[in-house]
Amino acid sequence: MLDCGFSIKETQHRLSRLGRTPEDISGIVVTHEHADHVGGVFKFARRYEIPVWLTYGTFQAVGASVCKDVDLHFCRDSEAFRIGDLTLQPYTVPHDAREPVQFVATDGDCKLGVLTDAGQSTGHLLQALGGCDALVLECNHDRQMLADSVYPPSLKRRIGGPYGHLANDISAEILAALDKHRLKMVVGAHLSLKNNTPDLARAALTTALDQHSAEVMIACQEQGFDWIVIA
Repeated sequence: MLDCGFSIKETQHRLSRLGRTPEDISGIVVTHEHADHVGGVFKFARRYEIPVWLTYGTFQAVGASVCKDVDLHFCRDSEAFRIGDLTLQPYTVPHDAREPVQFVATDGDCKLGVLTDAGQSTGHLLQALGGCDALVLECNHDRQMLADSVYPPSLKRRIGGPYGHLANDISAEILAALDKHRLKMVVGAHLSLKNNTPDLARAALTTALDQHSAEVMIACQEQGFDWIVIA
C-alpha cells in the first residue's frame, strides 16, 4: 500500500471493494508527512501489524509517538528495497515536506512509477520514471482555474509554486519528456476537486502522448479505480 490518509473503517471499505482485506497487505510505503497521505498509516499498521517504510525526515516530521509500536523501516533516495516480490526504489521530489519521496516498483517484468505531490519537474524524477510500463501521475490543477478560485493568495502560491503540486501542463511536459517505449497506461491522479476537471487532465495527458498508444484514465478521488493489469 502506498500512503493512507483514511480512517481504518474507510480503508477497510476501499480494500473490500477491490476484493482484498487488511491481512493481504504486506507493507505500507509512505511518501511524506502531510495528513492526506499519512493520517491513517500508523493506526492501520498498528491494528494489523503491517511494516511501514518511510524516510527518516518523514519520521521526524510525524513524530516518534505517532509511530509507537509500529514496525518501522527507513528508506532513502535511490536505495532500493524489497517487500515480497516487489523491488521499490524511492526517489526525491520537490515538495514542501521534510524528506519527500515517490516510488518506482517492479516485479522484474513490469515497472510502475508513481509521481504525486511535486511542484516541478526535475532531471532526477525524469530519470527515475523513464521506461515504466505504467504511470500514476499527478494532475492536481488547471492554472487558470486555480488563479480564478476563491483560495487565498497564499494558498494559491503554495499550490502553484515549485514545491507545491503539478499543474496539468507541467504533468504533460513530464510525460512528454519521459522514455515511453514500454508505456501502456497513464493514470492521472490527485486532481483538485475545485481547481481541475477530469476532462482537462485527460486532454493534457493525451496531448503529451502525441502518437504514443498508451491508454489514459483519470482516478476518482471518491472511488479511486479498479485493479489494472499491465501485461
